[in-house]
Amino acid sequence: MNNKNLLLVISGPAGSGKGTVVKEIMKESDSFAYSVSATTRQPRPGEVDGVNYYFVTREEFEENIKNDSLIEYTQYCGNYYGTINSKVKEALKEKNVILEIEVEGAMNVKKKFPDAVLVLLLPPDFKTLEARLRGRATETEDVIKARLEKSKIEMGCFEQYDYVVINKDEGAKKAALDIINITKSEIQRTSRRLEVKEHFYE
Repeated sequence: MNNKNLLLVISGPAGSGKGTVVKEIMKESDSFAYSVSATTRQPRPGEVDGVNYYFVTREEFEENIKNDSLIEYTQYCGNYYGTINSKVKEALKEKNVILEIEVEGAMNVKKKFPDAVLVLLLPPDFKTLEARLRGRATETEDVIKARLEKSKIEMGCFEQYDYVVINKDEGAKKAALDIINITKSEIQRTSRRLEVKEHFYE
């Protein structure tokens, strides 16, 4: 991975506000590129192919798995989600890259890219999470219950993340700024700046 740019993984349970926070990050800083994931789920109202996700068929996705074209992929509530390897590597040449993916996918990225930085985005509490899911009014009761149960399982990976950021109600901008500051600090970590030591004695 390019040692000047950071692969930043942002994940969290459905309803944690990942999409909103990522939008705020992109508004606040021009040093980030957003990695668009591929998925087999149907678009939600207002979502655009190639902007929010690459919406593909199950057959197309499974062909990508067969060709080893994905950094990671997972199945969530009956649909595939995955990150296209070539697009991420190309984007890293120019900017820090944000992967907005599910917890299982984040664990897979960490295996392939150990120096990626993992941020877990959470709501203040479980009641807030449930209220946000129901407030979207885009999913059935069965799907909402499945997502709530999944969130409890996802919390089992809490300690595998490098950072946790709490996204309070009306606080997406604050959460975004927290993540931008995390990125700035990580870029200056000594293990990422070994060229400084080398140049010092030239």
